[in-house]
Amino acid sequence: MMRGAIIAGVCLAGSACSPAPLVRDAVVVSIPAGPQTQIGDDRAPSDERPQFVMDVAAFRMDLSPVTVAQFRTFVEATGHVTDAERAGAAGVLSKGEGGWIDAEGASWRFPRGADKPAAPDDHPVTQVSWNDATAFCKAHGARLPTEFEWERAARMGQTPDGTVFDAIGMAGLEAKMRMNIWQGVFPVLDTGDDGYSGTSPVGAFGKAPSGLTDMAGNVWEWTASPYAPYPAKDVTDAPERVQRGGSFLCSDGGCEGFRVTARAHSTPQTALMHVGFRCAA
Repeated sequence: MMRGAIIAGVCLAGSACSPAPLVRDAVVVSIPAGPQTQIGDDRAPSDERPQFVMDVAAFRMDLSPVTVAQFRTFVEATGHVTDAERAGAAGVLSKGEGGWIDAEGASWRFPRGADKPAAPDDHPVTQVSWNDATAFCKAHGARLPTEFEWERAARMGQTPDGTVFDAIGMAGLEAKMRMNIWQGVFPVLDTGDDGYSGTSPVGAFGKAPSGLTDMAGNVWEWTASPYAPYPAKDVTDAPERVQRGGSFLCSDGGCEGFRVTARAHSTPQTALMHVGFRCAA
């Protein structure tokens, strides 16, 4: 485990190259290689099948999802304007309407809308598209993890049956208070029995055996991978990109996106109140 930015190579004198990567205050965790890592589950929904194995090389990944404060520093340094800010609206779950709406003024600063409270600095940044997440990681000499790297890291904290996990490796109903997911009647009432009825501060529910936090619940996380039927190892492009890890909107008996194999997907320009990201290298 190390502190600091994930830094790319240095340009040689006189050669054309990109600007020096930005430096950020982030903890990076080394994930060892995973020979014959299981991907998917034959007992899971159709887009998580067929189950297969692949060799995953060693890599590094951020300890936690990128926070609001870290994203603000990036915006101030680069002048980046997010897709949601350009559109003037972004996806918000309306409990009153029981579905998703385009909330006017919703952005990484005000993820539920311009007339709602600002996002806390220590919570994961949301309302960032795949394009925004890619720009952030690239500016810091890093990239988004592939979904296979993400699953390799997540499986370091799996339960014995390999299907459900959380921040400290427990499963099922016993885990409801050990990760930030939905309690109550979805989508009308979230009782917040886990302490939060929205996002939670990164790391609030502890670390997985891999040393990473927030690998289940809190926010879905963008990956670099195009969304395609498995095995999808050689797919380089597709209309949508994969998200992993579930969010505070997932529940037992509901989307169960906190399962180790669960996949979500959206177009690269989509921004939503329950989707964030972390970087890798």
